[in-house]
Amino acid sequence: MKFLIDNNLSPVLAESLRVAGHEAAHLREINMRDAPDPVVLEYARSDGCVLISADTDFGALLARSRAAKPSVILIRRLTGRRTADQAAIILANLSQVADDLAVGAVVVVGDDWIRIRRLPMPG
Repeated sequence: MKFLIDNNLSPVLAESLRVAGHEAAHLREINMRDAPDPVVLEYARSDGCVLISADTDFGALLARSRAAKPSVILIRRLTGRRTADQAAIILANLSQVADDLAVGAVVVVGDDWIRIRRLPMPG
């Protein structure tokens, strides 16, 4: 799977996903550190990436636009955890949500729960 990691998460998360065999880039690695959220979403969509973020604004942007892509993984209540823990939780649950991410979804991941909303979402 191909991932784009938002600025509000560590670049180490991208490295952890690469070590696990996925394509992953952090916004800082592709010179998009200051890109506004709509630009980040468009980049993820056009490049076929799943965006990973802790920013709930992405879900709202997708709902408003009624877009079917890109898929987004929102990390909730994991932001205080070490990056290795965040990566482990994402990787442990990836097979469960892979089909949803492939067709377009917002997947919200917490400490011990997952919520999936297929795209497009109602505005």
